[in-house]
Amino acid sequence: MKVRVVCRKIYDYIRYDLKEISFPSSLPDPPNIKKRRILTWDERIWVFKRAARLYAASWVRDIGPDLRPDDYKKDDDMTDETNGEKKTTKGKESSTLEDLAVAARGGMETLRPALQRVYMTRASAYRDALKSFIEGYQEGVQHVMEKKEDSKTQEDADLPKKST
Repeated sequence: MKVRVVCRKIYDYIRYDLKEISFPSSLPDPPNIKKRRILTWDERIWVFKRAARLYAASWVRDIGPDLRPDDYKKDDDMTDETNGEKKTTKGKESSTLEDLAVAARGGMETLRPALQRVYMTRASAYRDALKSFIEGYQEGVQHVMEKKEDSKTQEDADLPKKST
């Protein structure tokens, strides 16, 4: 009877525990999480097409005159013959992230100046913040020193009165 129990325990260990040790299962999802349904092939194709369109559109956006000077020169040179007015680009300024994204697409030659611009901007911001902190600190120290001097002069003025 003992051999049968030992054999059953070994069998259970191999069947359940060893499998779990070798290939651990992930934790189950919490009960409040709803599983998403599996997409059909048509839906997968639609999602892929939409993602490809959005990705392609991200490559053609005009993001900065410094990074694409040729595109902006063409816009400035074009004239509207009916009105005789020059076409200009929109007055929007691009964000730093957009500038870096365009620069990264252009390779190291365009990325280096963009990163230098970012670091110089950050360095000047830190320098200005440090200067303003030092000025404020010095003003605070002067204010405290003036209070101490005022209190000393008042104490000095009070001492002769007390002695008489």
